[in-house]
Amino acid sequence: MKIEEITLFTNQIEKQKLFYQEVVDFDLVFDSEEKITFKTGKSLLSFEYKETVNSAHFAFNIPSNKIDEALLWLQKRVAILPDGENLISNFESWNAKAIYFYDADKNIVEFIARKDLNQNSVEQFTAKEIISISEIAMVTTNISPLYKAISRIKPISIFHGNINRFCAIGNHDGLFILIDKTVKTWHPTGESVHTADFMIKGDYNFKYIAGEVLST
Repeated sequence: MKIEEITLFTNQIEKQKLFYQEVVDFDLVFDSEEKITFKTGKSLLSFEYKETVNSAHFAFNIPSNKIDEALLWLQKRVAILPDGENLISNFESWNAKAIYFYDADKNIVEFIARKDLNQNSVEQFTAKEIISISEIAMVTTNISPLYKAISRIKPISIFHGNINRFCAIGNHDGLFILIDKTVKTWHPTGESVHTADFMIKGDYNFKYIAGEVLST
């Protein structure tokens, strides 16, 4: 599943611009008072102004062999969100390893290296090594109707989990992370989960507003 662009919402555009441009060195490709956009590999990450927002979770694929370098690079720039005593989360069933940190809005951002993609790099790790946006969380109180709503746009398979609590749908290139906020907290922080609005472009094109999938 290809994700071409994710648009999230923020009530502090300037702080987000400073974080992504100056702290983690993303390339700013659009800049206005109401919207900013960064190039992240094959994808675009945008933020639009909205007065009231909730924290989101999204992930970037990085080269399969660069998780340790990515950790060293990030540690110079942000506070890593630990998984217990570990700074790198090991997802054995996904054959992947990930690192988590907050942005200026306390969105939980993830860099994930997926061995099964076999996308290796010989370059020193920087933000330019990001491959693409590969995950966006969709928070709900009932996963089943949300899964059906996405499947009506285009059939999509379950990658991991089930409709009772946590369900990742799609593939290694792109996943919707469906979360039941009544029974699941954010990994790795254990914080309460809230529904965050967003818009997506790519193989799937829709808005997710107030827990509803809407056409664009």
